[in-house]
Amino acid sequence: MAAKDLYEKDFYKVLGVDKKAGADEIKKKYRTLARELHPDKNKGDAAKEEKFKGISEAYEILSDAKKRAEYDEARSLYERGGFRAPMGGGQQGGDFNDIFGGGNPQDIFANLFGGGRRGPRKGQDLQTEATITFRESIVGTHLDLRLATDRGAAQNITARVPAGVNDGAKIRVKGKGAAGEAGPGDLFIMLHVKPHPIFARKGENLTLILPVTFTEAALGADIKVPTMSGDDVTVRIAPGTSNGRTLRVKGRGITKGATTGDLLVTVDVQVPQRVDGKALDALRVFAEETAHEDVRADLVTKAKA
Repeated sequence: MAAKDLYEKDFYKVLGVDKKAGADEIKKKYRTLARELHPDKNKGDAAKEEKFKGISEAYEILSDAKKRAEYDEARSLYERGGFRAPMGGGQQGGDFNDIFGGGNPQDIFANLFGGGRRGPRKGQDLQTEATITFRESIVGTHLDLRLATDRGAAQNITARVPAGVNDGAKIRVKGKGAAGEAGPGDLFIMLHVKPHPIFARKGENLTLILPVTFTEAALGADIKVPTMSGDDVTVRIAPGTSNGRTLRVKGRGITKGATTGDLLVTVDVQVPQRVDGKALDALRVFAEETAHEDVRADLVTKAKA
């Protein structure tokens, strides 16, 4: 793309965001538009495919702090008349000479993005999104994608997702971007991880909420707990374990490289909703035997602190 085309384009308008928009707002807006305009969703719609290319181009510049700052500066000069088309004989407009001391404005603007007269440029990087399961994010997987090329044809792409990736992570597939004189650009895939029914993650640790009965918490118990690897481990609930206590199972977390996190098991004491018969009689006896214990003795004192 010619440098002139770059500085004449209002990338903020293309994405529909304010010039003062933060990185998160720009990212959110791009993701919304990308889902709406993605070629896989609009097969044969040339207009939407062109808009998808436009928002991808805008996001490539505005999502990079350095490129965005350089673009803003160059765009500001252009809007103030600082960039003028070459006059006859190769002379430039006065404003441009005053600011940069002469030279071709397209060359200087292109240099901001690594272009200029340095030879052929690589093709544009492309971005897409994919959703994987929680388990796939932990153990790794391969994605089989079918994407439209810059010429409208479809291509099949296989991408490896390494073990331990987070929701929102990006992976790069080299050489699968748009074509260019110096070779194709790269494809960046933003990953979305589906929540798991019982597991979550905290850094490299896995977390799990473990329901236990009132009697198990009061008397203690050995309880089998599932793990992501498919087998069970036994955790010991000590007598008198309080609600919300977290137990650590070493080495049952997420493996990334040479390190493996732990499984953090949080106790969730389940209070029975209905008690009758002998169980009710036993609880009444228990209440009488422990009536002397005042668990709220210092509540008022602490409230006045």
